[in-house]
Order: sequence, then structure tokens, then C-alpha cells
Amino acid sequence: MTYNVTNYASGRVSDIQTALFASFQGRSAKPDLLMGQEFLTSSGLNSFVSAMNTAPDSPGNYGSAPFFDGPDTESVLIYQMDKLVLDGTVIVAAGGNTPLPPRNVMRYDLHLNGYSQAATQFSVYSLHMKAGTGTDDLARRLREAQIVRADAQALGRPFYIGGDLNLRSSGESSFIELTGSKANNIGRFFDPIKTPGGWNNTVSMKFVHTQDPASGFAGMDDRYDFILFSQGLIDGNGFDYIGNPNIAFSTTTWNDPNHSYRPWGNDGTSFNTALTVTNNQMVGPAIAQALINCTGGQSGHLPVLLDMRVPAKIGVPNSIDFGVLYLGQIATRQLFVSNTANVGLWNVAGIDILDYTLGSTSGFNVAPGPFQGVAGTTNNHVVTLDTSTPGHKTGTITVASDDPENPTVQVQVTGYVLPFRPNGPGIRR
Repeated sequence: MTYNVTNYASGRVSDIQTALFASFQGRSAKPDLLMGQEFLTSSGLNSFVSAMNTAPDSPGNYGSAPFFDGPDTESVLIYQMDKLVLDGTVIVAAGGNTPLPPRNVMRYDLHLNGYSQAATQFSVYSLHMKAGTGTDDLARRLREAQIVRADAQALGRPFYIGGDLNLRSSGESSFIELTGSKANNIGRFFDPIKTPGGWNNTVSMKFVHTQDPASGFAGMDDRYDFILFSQGLIDGNGFDYIGNPNIAFSTTTWNDPNHSYRPWGNDGTSFNTALTVTNNQMVGPAIAQALINCTGGQSGHLPVLLDMRVPAKIGVPNSIDFGVLYLGQIATRQLFVSNTANVGLWNVAGIDILDYTLGSTSGFNVAPGPFQGVAGTTNNHVVTLDTSTPGHKTGTITVASDDPENPTVQVQVTGYVLPFRPNGPGIRR
């Protein structure tokens, strides 16, 4: 989730708890990771985290990255500590007067708990770009976009942006800088809902608008708040966005089955007005009113949220022993392959299906696949040993999978074939 909380210093506890943890028709935000903007003080961050931890239905284990006080308001990171590990906090660029970005540009490096840092580390940028449409405003947004893209290009890991980018159109230079194709596209960002165009005051864009739910000015008519991904988070493999990044977000319903991306609370019925409260189809009246109250009576924002899928994990035995066999005996054993990703920590639907193939060395045989395994399940594969010649048999079965930690695993296979059948005719020495 990304959420501009509108000049937050303290309070709004009940509304924060309702907005983020209450349920409507089985839907609730309950973010694992929240990139926040417009926090005023470190004590304000602590108050917000406390409100999250003490909410009904909260897991109660939220922590935050270190708070850095720079010019204007601050970006922050809040995360569930049993699911995510914070590896580092970086001020990519300090904010300041023109031509600098107005606020600190923050990056947070994390990895998934239960996975190795090298295999699942990713970075998130929590941004609040310069507002306005003047020449200086556009130039400072462009400068910030250039800083972020250059930093992302040097990371060597997946990354994404969550923040209030203050953009009115995909044609703006800063959006083109972030998402456009260049000679080097390592640092390129992508819109997972593939919705370019003029977002400001455009009725066809009403389902992606995030500002202003309290109608401090013109009402819901801007898509200021975004989550943008690197290519590695929308390629359909491992740690990845749940949705189809090749399909644009619906222009007829908020409940787009092709995407988990949602401007939380926007059911598309509040174009150029305050957020719909009565009969709000996405979140119901209680959550909708809490989202309005969370602006503190100011021109504010809705959170944007989406679902991610964590990688599969492979589980296989270290070895298979056929034992002692005799010449010509039919010899089979079972190879058990499991998707051992933690179903107690992650929802099964939020764990990638294990994709794998099997290969064997001479003297052993197993069907090659490809095969798939849902988290928490085990597949059985028949392994055969060639007993046409006597002697000690050794080999390996190679399991190649999309487990980022162990893409290739080898199972040692052994057996011994006697040159005769016990208590029967055969070659004796």
C-alpha cells in the first residue's frame, strides 16, 4: 500500500484503524507493507504505527524504518515484521530548494522473511514529488524522476515506487523519464494497470482517481497516487504482482478481475465529488467515511493497494536408496517433491505455484515433466533403476525449478544389483 496521510502528526486513531483494518463483504486492506507520505514527525510515525498495531483484526506486529527529518513532510515505511526484513534505509537524495526535489527521496531495501536476502531482496521508493503545474514544478518533478531512475538502474534487484507523484498525465516529462524506454532499461518502471493518458478531470479515468476524497477542492478527479514496478515484478515469475500488467484497468467497474490494484475506497461513483459514503460498493459506508476523516479535513488522498505473490520453495529428499536388488528385478522408488513455502505466514493464493522439471543420470529414469506444485502440497514421482547389469549403482536426479533460492537441486540415488537372485538360479562366484 501507498498512502499520503495528509500532514499527519497524531490522532485519527479510530479512523486509521477502520480505514485499514475494518472489513466490508470480506474485503479489508490490512497491508503487509505501507509506504507513507506527509508524516510530520517521528512521534507522528510512532502514533500511526501504534494505531495500526492496536486495531481490531490487526496482526499487531508492525514496525517502521528509521525516520529521517528533512525539509517539508516525510516519507516513511511501515511493515509487518514477521513477513518482511528491513535490510537498509537510504536517503537517495536530500530535499531542498529549487532545483532539488522538495523532500527527501527515500529508498528502503527489504527481503521476504523465510527466504535468503540474495534471493528475494527488493527495494521500494516512497516518494512525494513536487506539486503544481508551473515550469519550476515540472522541472523539479523531472529532476526527482531522473534521480530515482538512475538509482534503480544501479540496484541489481527488483524495485518499485509507491507515492504521491502529483502527475496529471502520462505525457508529463517525469512520468516519461520513469517509464519510458531507453538504451539502458534496467531502471525502467512500469504501470501495472497499463493506464496511460490524461488522468486529471477525465471521467474515463474515474476508477483510478485517488484525490480528493474529502472534496476540499474539486473532489475525486486526479490520479496522484501510484505504485509502479520494475520489469522483474510483473514478469509472471516468483515474487510478482497479482494481476495482468498487459491489460488496462477497467473503465466500467472498480472490481476488475484482471487486477488486484485498487485505489482503496474508490468505487467509481464519485467523479468530481467527495468520496461516496452511502452505498459505497467497494468498502461500505464505515470505511469510506473513515477514509474521508483520515484527511483531517484537508484536501487528501486515498491509499492505493495491490497484492503480491511470494516465490515458491522446493522441498525434496537428499537421497533415495534402492537397497539391494537382484539382476533383472523391477526396481522403483518414490521421489517426493513439495512446495514448502510457508502457508502459515502467507495466504496460499499469494504463493507462487512451483514449476519444475526432472532429469536423471544414466541407469536411472524419471518422467521429465514439466510439473507444478501448489504451496503445502506434495507430488509423487516414480523413479526406476536399471537392473540389467550387476554392481553398485549411483547417480543423481536433478530438479530444476523456479525456487529463487534453490533453482537446481540434486538428489543422490544409490542401489546395489546382485548378479543372482537370492534362493534361485543365477550367476554364482
